[in-house]
Amino acid sequence: MKTKLVTLLTAVLLLALLISACGTPAPPPPPEATTPPEATTPPEATTPPEPPPAGPTGSIVIVIGNDPATLDPQAKDDGNEHKINDNVYEHLLTRDPQTGEILAELAESWEQVDDTTWRFKLVEGIMFHNGEPLNAEAVVYSAERIIDPDFNSEQISFVASITGGEVVDEYTVDILTDGPDPTLPARMTWLKIVPPVYSSEDIDQFEQAPVGTGPYKFVEWVRGSHVTLEANVDYWGGAPDIGEVTFRPIEEAATRLAALQADEVDVVTDLIPEYLAQVEKSVSVHGLEFPWIRINTNIEPLNDVRVRQALNYAVDKEALAEALYSGYASVAEGQMLTPGHFGYNPSVVAYPYDPDMARDLLEEAGASGATLELIGESGRWLKDKELVEAVAAQLEAVGLDIDVNIVEWSDWLDLLFAGAEAAPDLQYSAHDNVLLDADRTLSGLFTTEGNQAAYGNPDVDQLVLDGRSETDVELREQMYHEAVETIREEAACIFLVNLDNIYGLNPNLEWTPRLDGRIFVKDMVLSD
Repeated sequence: MKTKLVTLLTAVLLLALLISACGTPAPPPPPEATTPPEATTPPEATTPPEPPPAGPTGSIVIVIGNDPATLDPQAKDDGNEHKINDNVYEHLLTRDPQTGEILAELAESWEQVDDTTWRFKLVEGIMFHNGEPLNAEAVVYSAERIIDPDFNSEQISFVASITGGEVVDEYTVDILTDGPDPTLPARMTWLKIVPPVYSSEDIDQFEQAPVGTGPYKFVEWVRGSHVTLEANVDYWGGAPDIGEVTFRPIEEAATRLAALQADEVDVVTDLIPEYLAQVEKSVSVHGLEFPWIRINTNIEPLNDVRVRQALNYAVDKEALAEALYSGYASVAEGQMLTPGHFGYNPSVVAYPYDPDMARDLLEEAGASGATLELIGESGRWLKDKELVEAVAAQLEAVGLDIDVNIVEWSDWLDLLFAGAEAAPDLQYSAHDNVLLDADRTLSGLFTTEGNQAAYGNPDVDQLVLDGRSETDVELREQMYHEAVETIREEAACIFLVNLDNIYGLNPNLEWTPRLDGRIFVKDMVLSD
């Protein structure tokens, strides 16, 4: 019993010692000497990649004067249609917006092969909005369509020398002329290229829903209300910045101003000078627009040069430039060309304002008290109706009875292109020669066969015809100078003024107007 007790106590004592040893850890060994780590340069911050462009965004509204007569880009000489279709269709060549230099567009290069042949190499792979290919066949079709006598295009003076085209290969095309034509490249900045299949299958549909190769695609036309285009995200030249553009016809100047002030529209064309102080942002540029009064020289008493000269002496052009346009216009120097146009005659001067001379000439011609009808329109050009009324008042002040008739836009167009036999006594119009060559102005307005002419002189006809094909630059210029001088001396029209282009803009819209007055939305940027 005693032995067992001793054994038990011994076991308990050993267990206590073991527990005590486990509860008190041994001190750690002294730390080993360590070398501090070398300093390291933190990794450079990396710039996250830029997100891909968001694509065209935003929308704008551009005011035009009237509803377009059609959206066929080759049919009418209608400035409202041009403003829209310049964004849907393209040309073989284009112009630098500020210098006017001719540049490549659908054609990447061009050359004159011989006296009557110009060759154009097309950019490959371009498609019309409906999927038709832009190729040599499309160019030939477009050229031959616009010159077809049955088509009867009002734009014929733009392409007067062209006789057709020939396919060289899929992307090479020849444009043919009826003689040497040094202005052919300029003509190619106007001729719009259209899709052959679509434009020939249903002309009524084509007139209402245009299809081109340009940076904007047609969406809808609600007549009398608006035309809407959307950005062509697949545009071969790179998608434009602005996603949607609506063209809205507003005839009255005050209504245009109110719409701009209310942020309902973003671009107002032909903003009248009196409103400049009332808009937050505006831009202007000396333009190519020449208001003029066409005279029907084939009827009495207007077939007497003395009467036509009297009409010119009766109009105070300087007063019109100042009173109506606040200086945003200049007197037309007896011609409808600027110094930038080839063929401008610097020696020709304006008829001075001389109402006494006007009365004397009318009396001498037996035309004192004659009644003349003056046709005008309203809303297409800057202060057009006001200009018509002011001219009428000045003509009445020298003893004439002027019957002013302001007609609808479509009726006005019909009268302008109805031919000399149907021309009214007097008709207001405005001429804008974006080809920058006298041939377009002289052939269309002042030759016997001109599509806007109501005047003819065989000598002028021959000078213009010869000048078109003359390759000697100095001789060609001399021909135009002579024609311009004769037209002025014979008072073939009432020469008025040369207008500046004035635009009211949304403050968030960045845009520089072009020398030629054309409106390309792809050149605009809309900020936030």
